Amino acid sequence: MSLTLTAICFAVAVLSLLVVLRMKQTRDRREMEQHSITPEELHSLLASNQKALLFDVRQPLDLLAYPEIIPGAQRIPPQEVLERPSLIPNEQEAVVYCTCPGEKTSRAILHRALAMHLSQIKFLKGGLAGWKAKGYPIEPYREGFQLYVPSLAPPAR
Repeated sequence: MSLTLTAICFAVAVLSLLVVLRMKQTRDRREMEQHSITPEELHSLLASNQKALLFDVRQPLDLLAYPEIIPGAQRIPPQEVLERPSLIPNEQEAVVYCTCPGEKTSRAILHRALAMHLSQIKFLKGGLAGWKAKGYPIEPYREGFQLYVPSLAPPAR
């Protein structure tokens, strides 16, 4: 009898945990959708001359493979933004984009910024590839940048 009761309690606890995790996942997904912008919406926003900041947060190797940028975007290395999300001002709307599958880098930056109560930030759905697929303009990226490879970095002293 006590073994059966223990098994039932365990099953209820596991089921409760799964329900809570699912609810959190749904809430997180909804929050991400609220902080996303489509290429069409971004193009309209930029064309209307509204004040919006645009940040290219691609990894250095992605930038090396595709040295192009959305006109008006400012490049910020993703590691710097993750360490200091305040690099993206909260006074006006800001959009970040990358080229990662599933917008991984943009979403990580968005998550970190939201945790610091920077609420006017969005990520570009589809990233740079989504922008280019719509035929919107890009321009060559001509500024220098550093490739940072942690395994090749000098040891900390």
